[in-house]
Amino acid sequence: MTPRVWLAAALLAAAGAAVHGGLPALAPAARWALFVFAAAIVGWTVLELDETPVALAAALALLAGGSTSAGHFYAGLGDEFIWLLVGAFVLAAVLQSSGLAERWALQLVASAATPAALMVRLTGFIIATAFVVPSTSGRAALLLPVFLALARAVQAPRLVRALALLFPSVILLSACVSMLGAGAHLVALDFMGRLGARVPGFVEWIALAAPFGVTSSALACVLILRLFLTRDERRTPLALPRPERAPLTRAQWGVVAVTAATLLGWATGSWHGVPAPIVAVGGALLATVRPLTGADLKGTLRQVEWNLVVFMAATLVMGEALLASGAARGLAQALLQPLALERLAPAALLGLACLVALLSHLVITSRTARATVLIPTVALPLAAAGADPALMIFVMAIGSGFCQTLSISAKPVAMFAGGERAHCAPRDLAGLALALLPGLWLLLMLCAAVLWPLQGLG
Repeated sequence: MTPRVWLAAALLAAAGAAVHGGLPALAPAARWALFVFAAAIVGWTVLELDETPVALAAALALLAGGSTSAGHFYAGLGDEFIWLLVGAFVLAAVLQSSGLAERWALQLVASAATPAALMVRLTGFIIATAFVVPSTSGRAALLLPVFLALARAVQAPRLVRALALLFPSVILLSACVSMLGAGAHLVALDFMGRLGARVPGFVEWIALAAPFGVTSSALACVLILRLFLTRDERRTPLALPRPERAPLTRAQWGVVAVTAATLLGWATGSWHGVPAPIVAVGGALLATVRPLTGADLKGTLRQVEWNLVVFMAATLVMGEALLASGAARGLAQALLQPLALERLAPAALLGLACLVALLSHLVITSRTARATVLIPTVALPLAAAGADPALMIFVMAIGSGFCQTLSISAKPVAMFAGGERAHCAPRDLAGLALALLPGLWLLLMLCAAVLWPLQGLG
């Protein structure tokens, strides 16, 4: 066996001993849930296995061990967040196939006179895509043609490198502005609901998270301009080709109308009372009416990221089992005493939570998996030490968006870094991440300590 497998086996043996020997007061179902949870973490981190099979195997193991019921297992795929995700994926697939995103992006930046103006405009456009595309990898696939078109047009290696850093950085940091921006957000909302906390709606989430998402994206844009382009390069006149300005087709107007109607339905949910998942499914059905948009449901469903959908369902089952069996409470109590968390001041608890959320991508590469791991192991123990549970969960969900240190840290980073012809080097990613980290930590602390409590969270 390889050293990695030996390490995994040793960690699983240690986890089994700790759970069954160190927590004798817990019910057998709770101890089994903790062991399965530890095994999933080892699979994701040490063995670097694909996150979806690991999560699905963990959900089946929880069912077999009595930590969850068959009803809860099946309910994972029927959860409201799963339907919200599927509807949003269908809508995003129709938008991508229509070519509207690439067209609008190129029209927006065509008149940019300098590289600085180009990157500022791109930052705003990339942020806007978070409201209609439900995953960072989906947004990367949507925007990759825009990057490649610009890379061919500018013919300046240093500017191409800066753009290759800007696209994934803003995609990842701005994902938090929408509850649909990442699967981790839906995991966080599910935990909030199960703990009895108030679950933010579509508009309330924007009000809470948009300041962090927009400010952190702007910070990334400024740092990339300063670190990777000289003053003269930032001001060099830029001549980009004018995109074709043909009128929108009837199908494209249909896509625009359906997308706008769906966003309006999400934004006005508190007024009309229709849940966001129902609005998403309705929008998806309208978007696949061929006479209206040119897309059909059968072909569009093939473009849905079913891997992420199944992964989300399995992680929801894991979260339900950890809470319902009492495993999460037992883990929080077990970590509380030896770490003396209750002796820390509230500001220290918050600072620790922010730092762990921002650095966790170095160990767990999947953003949704990070939320699934960090909420029971970090957020809930800190809540038991005196912090607000909903606030800690929100910090974990928002902070986990910082994940561009390595090309393997997130799929968008790998997509824009390039393959045989690398657009940016590993040292570029590490240098940008190192420059971003202090500012993001301070910004997350400011939001968690001041802004979000003023908005009623925490």
